Amino acid sequence: MRILIWHVHGSWTTAFVQGPHTYLVPVTPDRGPDGLGRARTWDWPESVIEVPPEKLRDEDIDLVILQRPHELALVDQWLGRRPPLVYLEHNAPDGDVPDTRHPAADIPGVTLVHVTHFNRLMWDSGPAPATVIEHGVVDPGHRWTGELDRAAVVVNEPVRRGRTTGTDLLPAFARAAPLDVFGMRTENLAEHLGLDPERCRTRDVVQSDLHTELARRRVYVHPVRWTSLGLSLLEAMHLGMPVVALATTEVTEAVPPGAGVVSNRIDVLTDAVRDFLADPLHARTVGDGARAAALSRYGLSRFLDDWERLLKEVTR
Repeated sequence: MRILIWHVHGSWTTAFVQGPHTYLVPVTPDRGPDGLGRARTWDWPESVIEVPPEKLRDEDIDLVILQRPHELALVDQWLGRRPPLVYLEHNAPDGDVPDTRHPAADIPGVTLVHVTHFNRLMWDSGPAPATVIEHGVVDPGHRWTGELDRAAVVVNEPVRRGRTTGTDLLPAFARAAPLDVFGMRTENLAEHLGLDPERCRTRDVVQSDLHTELARRRVYVHPVRWTSLGLSLLEAMHLGMPVVALATTEVTEAVPPGAGVVSNRIDVLTDAVRDFLADPLHARTVGDGARAAALSRYGLSRFLDDWERLLKEVTR
């Protein structure tokens, strides 16, 4: 098939484009949000082709994957027609949960795909047929060394996003272990939280280096209160890292017993971080369990098989 999809979520798209199709990605001269083109920090195959919007009308397109509400208008404007539509929802709803109506609920003929069962449960999908295809991750390999007795956190824009991403919880975790926070716009985080910069270091590294850097830390901490299931959590598990996470949204499904510590009690979570730092052998054992769980549920082959079935159904 020839599939039109915008470059919106780099990590998710990296898994999706490993499939057997041709993926047309809009590109604009400014490489803005509606025309990012191919990823520059992820490894995408040659089957991902950049197409300027003005040339899309001449392309054979079998299916369009929407990810943002305004993209339907772009389809009408750039293609002048509507191929079969799938709306992929990456996020948990904001606003009046659980009464938030999904923007795709009233698009005629659309198939709505959620990435977690929690998201499907919380969104009001209206009459739109809704299904779930859980995340898949390109396996980075077992890289955990735990050589640094520090905890890793991955979050973008922690100051702006605040309580949503559990930024206010970081001081408690910083008392349990020195933190290395990776992500975009993390600068001045320690100052914002009133922390010693050595207890809360921040770095924004390219994707190709992130996995190696994470795996050098003893434990992965996921303090997020309200978001979809973070791919960084699943990637940390693939790396063989023990994880400590809030028991919110889909986390309780993703992290089974033996793969980490999941709780809504901050004292339980911070004690777990201290235990992993103090006992590298324990951390390794739990990290091995995390990797096994991630490969079993979020492996790439299952993900691609699920999408293949859906794409054939929608285009049939």
